[in-house]
Amino acid sequence: MSGKVNFLELHNGRKMPIIGLGTWEVQILSKDEVDDKELVNAIDAALEIGYRHIDTAYLYCTEKAIGKVLKKWTSSGKIKREDLFITTKLPSWAMKPEKVEKYLKESLAALQLSYVDLYLLHHAVGLVEIDGDNVEAYHKYPTPDVTTDHVSVWKAMEAQVDAGRALSIGLSNFNARQVKRIVNSARIKPANLQVEAQLYCQQKELAAFCKALDITVCAFGPIGSPALSTTGANVPNLSPLADPVVSEIAKKYNRTPAQILLRHLIQHGIAVIPKSSNPKRLKENFQVLDFELKEDDIDRLDALDKGGKGRIFTENVMKGYVGHPENPFVDRY
Repeated sequence: MSGKVNFLELHNGRKMPIIGLGTWEVQILSKDEVDDKELVNAIDAALEIGYRHIDTAYLYCTEKAIGKVLKKWTSSGKIKREDLFITTKLPSWAMKPEKVEKYLKESLAALQLSYVDLYLLHHAVGLVEIDGDNVEAYHKYPTPDVTTDHVSVWKAMEAQVDAGRALSIGLSNFNARQVKRIVNSARIKPANLQVEAQLYCQQKELAAFCKALDITVCAFGPIGSPALSTTGANVPNLSPLADPVVSEIAKKYNRTPAQILLRHLIQHGIAVIPKSSNPKRLKENFQVLDFELKEDDIDRLDALDKGGKGRIFTENVMKGYVGHPENPFVDRY
């Protein structure tokens, strides 16, 4: 993919802006206690810059703050609801068909919306739901639910499209085999797969697999998630932003390393949702649609792919994956 492509078209004809704002780990305290000032300011700044695609999840505890800003903007007439593309996700402890509607309704209430543009299964693994704070349980003592049944949960996701609560539905952190299982049983097939994709883990095979099935791909952590190491997670020491090839190419185009990393994925037809609350970086990250990397530079960046060894969001970050029968990392892609 090359040129000024601003959207990815989903199989149902709806359009996803190719660059969006990720909101994971933006000053999250807990489900009930969130210091939302930083996030509110970030969403306000992003909308002013021109972002229209916002990615969140029940797990992130950011939906309420996002809803506050969206309500302000739509009520004032500064923006129309139909001009926004809002994605949220079913948490892994709700991977039961009878829980899908309940959790989507809770997300919609927090977002102050009647529908989301895209609703995803957040993880291929399921966790046991507890009486209490499941967000805290997810981070501190996740309990795998080995009875996870993707097909039955997907049928409940389809019902949300029928009800108008989700315009499109998709998957996150699924491998090719798991995606194919859903596709083979689906009445409404997945419109999008969201996975980690960045310089060292480019997901070439998985992206090609999805393209053949007319499923778009969205990359989280597209610049390598430099803030992840501050969360206490044991993550690989990989820094795409500091790669000398990236730095050299950035200098050539008079761009930031982040802009080169984002543009690289975009030219491969992958949507990107970098996370930032810094207004300067928000603006820089958004300014990736007005230039194009030359083919030889794309080839140099492609050659830096480490496959699964370049994954930053390992099982140390993805809670409940180890030993789960639906751990997506057991397959090559």
